Amino acid sequence: ETCVSKGCIEEIVTRIQDETEGVPVRTVKSFLTKIPSVVTGADIVQWLMKNLAIEDPAEAIHIGSLIAAQGYLFPISDHVLSLKDDGTFYRFQAPYFWPSNCWEPENTDYAIYLCKRTMQNKTRLELADYEAENLARLQRAFTRKWEFVFMQAEAQVKIDTKKDRIERKILDSQERAFWDVHRPVPGCVNVTEMDIRKCRRMKNPQRVKKSVYGLIEEGQSQSPVHRPSQLARKGTKEDVEKEIVFLNSQLDRHCIKVSKVAESLMTYTEQYQEYDPFVVSPEPSNPWTSDDLSFWDLEVSKEPSQQRVRKWGFSLEEALKDPAGRDQFLKFLESEFSSENLQFWLAVQDLKRQPLENVAERAQEIWTEFLAEGATSSINLDSHSYERTSANLKDPGRYSYEDAQDHIYKLMKSDSYTRYLRSNAYQNLLMARKKVCLFLCVSLFAWGRLQLDTSPQHLT
Repeated sequence: ETCVSKGCIEEIVTRIQDETEGVPVRTVKSFLTKIPSVVTGADIVQWLMKNLAIEDPAEAIHIGSLIAAQGYLFPISDHVLSLKDDGTFYRFQAPYFWPSNCWEPENTDYAIYLCKRTMQNKTRLELADYEAENLARLQRAFTRKWEFVFMQAEAQVKIDTKKDRIERKILDSQERAFWDVHRPVPGCVNVTEMDIRKCRRMKNPQRVKKSVYGLIEEGQSQSPVHRPSQLARKGTKEDVEKEIVFLNSQLDRHCIKVSKVAESLMTYTEQYQEYDPFVVSPEPSNPWTSDDLSFWDLEVSKEPSQQRVRKWGFSLEEALKDPAGRDQFLKFLESEFSSENLQFWLAVQDLKRQPLENVAERAQEIWTEFLAEGATSSINLDSHSYERTSANLKDPGRYSYEDAQDHIYKLMKSDSYTRYLRSNAYQNLLMARKKVCLFLCVSLFAWGRLQLDTSPQHLT
């Protein structure tokens, strides 16, 4: 840290870039293009060995890789910041982007940078796979302010287009290298949590967060260090009180985003709106407020309407809440010889409604029928639920089987209920109710026509 505090790395980088004694920076001609302001990795290694009195090339490569990892120099065609002793082209970072400037860029800046890259149709600016994933993640995080991010990116693109082509190419690579340091490739070490920035923060704890594009972001960045000023000094009483207030305010915050809650409510409302008579007129209509008697016909037949049958497919809870749906589900399970899970669930529901004097006896009957060794309708429970249930039965109560019931419910929801929805039994019932509803509609239409034909005005 002493070496870093004296600016040794920056001194070395400054000497490497010296016009007379440093590594010569040149423009290399390539096929149909030119690569401006580059040096080779071999030239840098040779310079380090000569000017730092290093005898082992591996040591020079190691020192050069450490300098590259901090972002002072970078390969022009690779996101991994390391030095190679070959003809790979490298470019020096602009002093503005040096880590010693105490950068801790915000996620908003990173989102603007990635969004700006997608607006420019150039091969060298295409997003890598991990960058595309980061962009999608940031877009979800900044859903409510993405229009602002997009506008900032457009403004940056307009500014960049006014620059010279060579200058723009150099600045693009330097900006990319800056983000390779602060948002490194997965699998690479994040060096921004170490050394230079910590040393500088101890001297000036106020210089922590800076925005690349002059923006103010309230949220935290992805950097592991969010409160670096606490590293420099011991917390005072006021700091602890502020921390307590902050943590108390966090307790009141909801873990689910408001946008997700709103989306869930909208989905639920759209799904159930046809079952709300205040929103949609019921079919068949209420016979107490209309002349339609179809409702009584359906009640007499004891056959569920199409709406009820369709509602069973919303969730297992809806199917079990409706007596007709529960009976149909039980018939399906009996046809597959796997009705013991539902019978157990119904028995536990019945236990919860028993008078207190009958609870102990009924609880023991359920154990004998479903869980005891050699039970007539044995069910499969995991070891944890079985142990909890057997312990609860030492002092039986209405909720002694709560764990076992939850386990069985989850099993039915993930297995037998999904099979029931795909089965011919449910599909045939759904189609049969559609035909009945269609027949009723045709009958009502014919009855209406008959009434019209026999009306006094029509006869005259």
